[in-house]
Amino acid sequence: MPFWDKLRESSQTMQTQLLSKKNELKSGAFRDASMAMCALVAAADGSVDPSERQRTASLIASNEVLQNFQADDLQRRFNDYVSKLTADFAFGKVSVLQDIGKAKKKPAEARAVIQIGIVIGGADGTFDDDEKAVVREACFAVGLDPAEFEL
Repeated sequence: MPFWDKLRESSQTMQTQLLSKKNELKSGAFRDASMAMCALVAAADGSVDPSERQRTASLIASNEVLQNFQADDLQRRFNDYVSKLTADFAFGKVSVLQDIGKAKKKPAEARAVIQIGIVIGGADGTFDDDEKAVVREACFAVGLDPAEFEL
């Protein structure tokens, strides 16, 4: 099976898993960690161009699990995280990973945050090495083994 087919199938499976837990994923820690993850994946290569920002914002707005939260609040939080990362990627990444780490207390939320990162990373048909690397770092921040997600 070609890599992109496997990636698409994996993203669809993760989205299905996320939907099955939608009612459990309503905490502020999950909301913040999810937006931090989205920004981290978008900025994985050290920058976020306007089209990438728009594509990620569209994915956030259309994600059924994230519809537990107000869209304008999610957008504001995502933009705040992107601003931190684009101002100083290394320093911003430390701060963003700390917020992702807040999901560690609830394993279901921690897994969901990682799955959202993978879904966002693979949405354009490629899940590149920079995106995989930041999702792997996020796994460590929430206390999960990256191998569980084939990272």
